[in-house]
Amino acid sequence: MLPYALRAAHAAADYKAIDLVAYDLRGLTLIADCFIVCSAASEPQMKAITNGVRDALRETGLRPRHVEGEPNSGWLVLDYGSLIFHVFREEARAFYDLDGLWGDAPHIALDLDDDHPTE
Repeated sequence: MLPYALRAAHAAADYKAIDLVAYDLRGLTLIADCFIVCSAASEPQMKAITNGVRDALRETGLRPRHVEGEPNSGWLVLDYGSLIFHVFREEARAFYDLDGLWGDAPHIALDLDDDHPTE
């Protein structure tokens, strides 16, 4: 799970994902082992982040089991089973507050360098 999470996070960072956070949910829920949450400033950026993550994980042979949401809804999710990747517009992220829900879960260190801002 960790190599896929890191690959997805770095792909999102390549498209300037905002406030990129990964939560280790192992032992906390049966939904997934990892949630990655990020924000985008616009609908085109949401599409770019989502496509970048899909492409990066497809290179490893991983394909989403399910995709939900639309850029115009302010939320997109790529469900890879043990890894779930969320892209929000900032208003939708505040509304759904996954960071508040899972904020006590351990964070996964993403080791993003200076070329990959997370704020």
